[in-house]
Amino acid sequence: MAASEEVPAVAEGADSAPWAQLEAPARCLMQALQAGPEGAWRGLGLLRALGSRGGEPFGWGCVLEALCREEPVVEGPDCRLELKPLLLRLPPLCQRNLMSLLMALGPSLPESGLLPVLQIARQDQSPNPDAWLQALGELLRRDLNAGVATEGTSPLSTNCQRQLQGLCRRLGQGGRRLKLAQAPVPEEEQEEGKEVKDSPRPGKRRKGPEEEPASPQGEQAPKRFRRLEREEEGGQEEERRESESLEPPADGGGASPMENQLGAEPREAGQSLEEAKDLAESLELPKALQDQVPRLQQLLKTFGEGLEGAPPLELQLLHECSPSQTDLLCAQLQLPQLSDPALLQLCTWLLSLSPDLSLSNATILTRSLFLRRILSLTSSASRLLIMALTSFCTKYAYPVCRALLGPVLQAPETGPAQTELLCCLLKDEALAPDTQVLMLGQILELPWKEDTFVVLQSLLERQVEMTPEKFGVLMEKLCKEGPVATASVAYAKLMLTVMTKYQASITEIHRLGLAAALELNTTFLRKPLQAALRHLAP
Repeated sequence: MAASEEVPAVAEGADSAPWAQLEAPARCLMQALQAGPEGAWRGLGLLRALGSRGGEPFGWGCVLEALCREEPVVEGPDCRLELKPLLLRLPPLCQRNLMSLLMALGPSLPESGLLPVLQIARQDQSPNPDAWLQALGELLRRDLNAGVATEGTSPLSTNCQRQLQGLCRRLGQGGRRLKLAQAPVPEEEQEEGKEVKDSPRPGKRRKGPEEEPASPQGEQAPKRFRRLEREEEGGQEEERRESESLEPPADGGGASPMENQLGAEPREAGQSLEEAKDLAESLELPKALQDQVPRLQQLLKTFGEGLEGAPPLELQLLHECSPSQTDLLCAQLQLPQLSDPALLQLCTWLLSLSPDLSLSNATILTRSLFLRRILSLTSSASRLLIMALTSFCTKYAYPVCRALLGPVLQAPETGPAQTELLCCLLKDEALAPDTQVLMLGQILELPWKEDTFVVLQSLLERQVEMTPEKFGVLMEKLCKEGPVATASVAYAKLMLTVMTKYQASITEIHRLGLAAALELNTTFLRKPLQAALRHLAP
């Protein structure tokens, strides 16, 4: 209901908004940028929707020029009249989302129009300029190589840098491995050095000639970095020596908190070394499987369409692999480069393994077998690829949902070929009802864009059996997209599918939200949508 109440508010305030004089596409973009923290993503979705209509490209040149155009406004308690560019008259949230969108589209924007906008953002004369906006502008200037020297400059404000330095200074007092990489403040460092010097340290060994003193006056930032590198290279041997030298006396008395902390460091380092050893072992294949990798590689190279047979016994060793080892095996077998016939045969073998693969290993295999292959498609997927994916999804729906459906829908390179393949997957008759609900839940968790509308419509045409709570989430997100997708035919088709196939589940609250979302629709499906909405009337 919250989403349906926001739509009229936007429409009522549209005439008084700072962007009211812009062209219709630019006004829609500004409204999308003002929609909330996801405004930049919504703006990008709106631009894609406008581009998919096949009309004139979005007029960024005119929009950037309008952002720099000054107009008289009344400012301050004394109501003085000032000239202010449109960029600085936008709400703060809209300014931030706009700058984030410009960063995403930077290479495709006219540099001659973008530089004046960045200059205005940098020269904001307001009493409390938006530090976040200025940081985004500084990063965008660096991306454009706009003649701004980056050495010695920082996108952080002076206040932010001061707070960050104070935080590093406080953290640096907690242990010798976390120190500020700048020259220390004399007063604080002298006091700290005096405390360390005066505190008793039983069993302290003499420093070798290669070690630097701990005195703040004699230690500069470059020496600290060199010492840190030596500590990392010395590693285990240095920690062993310190463990012996810092061992507390037999009576155990008189130990200060600092001594206890220093004495605990070697034990923690020893545990870290053991964990690192375990990690290294986990990144090695079991010897029995490593010996069979060449044979598996040869089998994968000689596959042909229609080749059948029992799975090689070597694949049974997958049950003994950890997720990291499975990832390593996928890399050694070069699974993303398999031909489509080899992919189908390997999937057939994997599906016949008993017992089933663990969810973590199945997720890694899904990513290695399909993700890069699908994202690189430039035309419709082959029949063999579709068969391999649908058969794998039948048994391992959750790994496909998490490792494939979400990443493909969010990838910037997703296009018609990827969307078509996902639609084929969701329309497959072998897809179980609980798998349909699982896929729907994954889509509801993602930010929506034009391709999401198409894929979601393909799924909802199957009349997914969902709980009232999940249907309520679907309706809320659907109505919330209305102001952004006013020109999207895919969104209009999705709305029409919901209102016709799920009519019995739509409540009066849902109907009011749909009415508000459809009020701004400008597609050729506007009249059929309004007719379907009238059929929902009580």
